[in-house]
Amino acid sequence: MRAFRSLARAMLKGFFRDKMAFFFAVIFPLMFLVLFGGIFTDQGASRSDVIQIGAVSVLDDAPRAVRAALDESLDVTRSSDEQDALEQVRKGDADAVIRQDGDRLVVRYSQADQVQAATVRGTFEAIVQSANLAETGQVPRFSLTTDQVEDDSLKSIQYYTPGLMGWAIASGATFGAATNLVVWRRNGLLRRLRLAPIPTRSVVLARVAVSIAIAIVQAAIFVGVGVALFGLRLTGSWPMIVPLLVCGTLAFMAIGLLAGAVARSEEAAVGIANFVVLPMAFLSGSFFPLDGAPGYVTAISKVLPLKHLNDGMLDTMVRGEGPSSAVVPMLILLGFAVVVTAVASRLFRWDD
Repeated sequence: MRAFRSLARAMLKGFFRDKMAFFFAVIFPLMFLVLFGGIFTDQGASRSDVIQIGAVSVLDDAPRAVRAALDESLDVTRSSDEQDALEQVRKGDADAVIRQDGDRLVVRYSQADQVQAATVRGTFEAIVQSANLAETGQVPRFSLTTDQVEDDSLKSIQYYTPGLMGWAIASGATFGAATNLVVWRRNGLLRRLRLAPIPTRSVVLARVAVSIAIAIVQAAIFVGVGVALFGLRLTGSWPMIVPLLVCGTLAFMAIGLLAGAVARSEEAAVGIANFVVLPMAFLSGSFFPLDGAPGYVTAISKVLPLKHLNDGMLDTMVRGEGPSSAVVPMLILLGFAVVVTAVASRLFRWDD
């Protein structure tokens, strides 16, 4: 234990003294959290900018309740110059121009933004149908009730924090293991440790303990910044992120060991680790959801360890799932760690 504590203390000091390693493991991913949090925090629902020309009875005479609902989806401004209003739509400064011609509601919009155009058309089709029904004097037979599946406190930052935190943990564990192994082999430290009266398991356990400690520090910083600055609220069995990040650290340490085992220089080790981790972050949904991705992309993501780490933390931190939701991701991460470590051990060498 004395050897383990001494090695762990030295490795931990070395990490915090290495400004470049600390920057890319903690500060660099944290910059993305601050960037995404600043962009998406308190982002309300998008409203269509509509210019109203003259009197439009379906809007002006709408009941108060209907008017309140329309205000949530439409931002209506009045104008008497139809040509100027149409020019604003062409330039993208407004989404639509509306005017009433007798009993006909005329809506002019630009097809440049197809999503917004579909929203405008759907909104005014619903307005016209509602007005026609009101003119008949009949009581509507069907009604619509909508509600979001998440609790009212849910914000966009709660989706981005788990993914970015997973990317930070993956980067720290992979780059740390890869570069340390190459540097220690190159300067002869591995050979000295092998000949020293220190059990090999103490060296391995010290490196693992330091990587897990760094991952816990990363998670604490991410969660602290999210809660303090962007209103992040932890839901469900959020303490399960601790065993999840332990399993994730082991999985990505294994990737780092494999990169360090085949690389002959520190630059090569960094290149291999970067080649693996950065594309994996995009394919695992760390930066954006994969809901609209092609089928082959989602199929590839299912075999990537970062995808399972992100999903496990998302379930326990955001979706309110119980502790059992983290079991399968943890087993997959541990299985991945065992397989990749076995491959790395066959390629491992103590010196050049």
